[in-house]
Amino acid sequence: MVVNSTQSVADRYREFSVEQAQGVSPVYAELTARISEDQDLCARIATLPPGNKQQPNLLLGAVRFLGGPYEQWAPFRAWTLDHWDDVRAVMLERFTQTNEPARCATLLPALAALPQPLALIEVGASAGLCLHPDRYAYRYNGGEPLGSSPVTFDCRTEGPVPLPTALPKVAWRAGIDLNPLDTTDEEDVRWLQSLIWPGRTERPRRQLAAIEAVRTAPRPRIVRGDLVDELPALAAEAPADATLVVFHTAVLTYLPLARREEFAALVRGLPGHWISNEHHTVLPWLDAPAPDDEHLLTLAVDERAVAFTAPHGQSLHWLGGPA
Repeated sequence: MVVNSTQSVADRYREFSVEQAQGVSPVYAELTARISEDQDLCARIATLPPGNKQQPNLLLGAVRFLGGPYEQWAPFRAWTLDHWDDVRAVMLERFTQTNEPARCATLLPALAALPQPLALIEVGASAGLCLHPDRYAYRYNGGEPLGSSPVTFDCRTEGPVPLPTALPKVAWRAGIDLNPLDTTDEEDVRWLQSLIWPGRTERPRRQLAAIEAVRTAPRPRIVRGDLVDELPALAAEAPADATLVVFHTAVLTYLPLARREEFAALVRGLPGHWISNEHHTVLPWLDAPAPDDEHLLTLAVDERAVAFTAPHGQSLHWLGGPA
């Protein structure tokens, strides 16, 4: 969405409040609703480059990253206006990069069903936490955990999910991101934590536990750059005796449709497989019904929709058929 006027900013923040934050984060629903009615704040946001730099999540994360108040409107507004230059600088420097490792629980059935071992490339990798599906444990529907790890992700399932009996074997892993984050950098970790919505008490702990779990593992190479531009060369580095898997979650939504189509054409020409986990409107050519309110994302393997998934990996609705 390109936003370049005060009224457009107001509309965007109002829409975010109603369609994304309401019922999920009362704090963010209230703040963004009030921002949409505030001419001063909307005017300042409108001075930022149009598009992703005016995102509500980016503004709210920047305020929290800088230690500003966010639980009540009046102190939030006063602090943000008083510290606008600092807030603006953070918004220009950083990106919204929700690196939710629990998403691996919804990706796992698809990954485990492919010929092993795997060569993973995640586009929009952020800090690379989702590049380690073999280093976490998983518990589906409260059953016995799969895997041995200090970090266990719980996931509810519906439908005939082909639950894996073993973790995938990963021979090689790499990623691409416009702004790769480093889990050994305290500022980057603090930014990741600032992007987690208030009230989600389990998510900050889970993210920190995942960071600790992979800290001693070899760090995947994450290339800085555009996913379309960088993918061919990175894919060429993957070992030939492993199954190449290009995957992503809630990433292509930030690209215009023409660029998404260009990316799709590129991935189709690569060996291996493509696992996408995006809002159902992002890849409009996929043949799948719209998911329910809980399962906002559609999981597809090689452009065949196989499941609906919750955005933070908490649940998975299988549509039927093999992975």
